[in-house]
Amino acid sequence: MKRAQLIALALVTATTFRLTAAEDAKLNALSDAEEAAGWKLLFDGKTLHGWHNFKREGVRPGWQVKYGTLACVDPHNAGDLVTSDKFGAFELELDYNISEGGNSGIMFHVTDDGGAAWETGPEFQLEDNAKAGDPQRCGWLYALYQPPTDPKTGKPLDATKPAGEWNHVRLVIGPEKCEHYINGVKYFEYVLGSDDFKERVAKSKFGKMPLFAKSNSGYLSLQGDHGQVSFRNIRIRPIAPQK
Repeated sequence: MKRAQLIALALVTATTFRLTAAEDAKLNALSDAEEAAGWKLLFDGKTLHGWHNFKREGVRPGWQVKYGTLACVDPHNAGDLVTSDKFGAFELELDYNISEGGNSGIMFHVTDDGGAAWETGPEFQLEDNAKAGDPQRCGWLYALYQPPTDPKTGKPLDATKPAGEWNHVRLVIGPEKCEHYINGVKYFEYVLGSDDFKERVAKSKFGKMPLFAKSNSGYLSLQGDHGQVSFRNIRIRPIAPQK
């Protein structure tokens, strides 16, 4: 096993085994009330069912199920994962644990039309804000939206916990507005297809990608080529159109 894989496995093991038996039983599971509210699990904690690599069958060996997590243990042989199902308007929640200097992301409305997942799907950035090299920080809509300045630090708001600790993401992609949350803290909101959104896209690198953010539905995608990262408690519920 490569050194990077051993580091990732140590990270997952150390963080997961701190759980009590009662906490472990709640991982990757839904209560009756949550199911009644329309939530659906996207990861069962045991298999890779419901996921495949972008524009190919199966899952590359860099992605593995380890100790109840969906883990990118080798970013050199992982690539981007996508869901089997497509989603339009939805609410997504998940926990992620990223390695020191790690960089990943959650893309949505991804289609098979582009040569890469990011050519069609906007990205909720995930990274170790302390040591990752990318200036786009965790929770931002990549190259498009970032949270306001925190008066305490003079820098954009940052609610993340350090690398090696679990963080919680809530992503709402709705017909009226979209919202980004990290650990219960709201970062910002925007409207897909609005004049403001289109202007920002045009000024970014995505302005040269004619398929970017053009679809109203698509796969969810987890980025797996920039560092070790683990996911758990991945769940989603559709948002019904307003009448």
